[in-house]
Amino acid sequence: MNDTLRTLMNHRSYRQYSQRPVEDSVLQTIIEAAQAAPSWINGQHTTVISVRDEERKRRLSELSGGQAHVAAAPVFLVFCMDFYRAKKAGELEGIAFEAERDVDALLTGAVDVGIAMEAAITAAESLGLGIIPIGGVRRNSAGVIELLKLPKYVFPVVGLCLGYPGTELPKQPRLPLASVWHQEAYDAEAAISGFRAMNEANRSLLRAQGAEEKDWTARVASFFAANPEYGDAKTTLPAQGYTCGNLKKGQE
Repeated sequence: MNDTLRTLMNHRSYRQYSQRPVEDSVLQTIIEAAQAAPSWINGQHTTVISVRDEERKRRLSELSGGQAHVAAAPVFLVFCMDFYRAKKAGELEGIAFEAERDVDALLTGAVDVGIAMEAAITAAESLGLGIIPIGGVRRNSAGVIELLKLPKYVFPVVGLCLGYPGTELPKQPRLPLASVWHQEAYDAEAAISGFRAMNEANRSLLRAQGAEEKDWTARVASFFAANPEYGDAKTTLPAQGYTCGNLKKGQE
């Protein structure tokens, strides 16, 4: 196994960080790694906003659902789906920007952000930093948009806490490979075949940490039951120019 694979396989999600600051050169390398990631038509539909200011991190922590580690991290990155540049490219070329009406543009933007963020994560972890992704930036995306002064066609998809780890953590368990790797076609039976093993692994980890034991399936089910509509994207996407966000139920 090479160093890149070891970095990927050794992932942890850190919520506590040391007082060591993230060097400017290290942060730049991480952002350059994110920018080097592939994107649809090489459109580069991702913008990363780095936040070090304590008051701004505190506000982002509140907007993300009161997650203290957002404020505690030395650097907080906000990965944005960005079609502002595409819009401006159209104006430069005298070509109408039509992607705002296309649901596929949302998929494209979200996928490009995910690819870029994973490149940033791998770069950060290879340099000895710890991270944790924060989907909570979508809880109050209107507030994040205002705070970060995002123009139309730019939308905050996910945040990333970044800093040197303050403590070591165990690896979180994963589903058996057969549940997520299907060959030739989706295997619905295989997809759920790993539930028992995953629940046992999750309970074992919690037991070792002295925490209340809970099944992984219960955690996942409870989250989606409590968050049938996570965040305010239904209103902020149209406000940011994405008219496809107004799709009605049942509309094709």
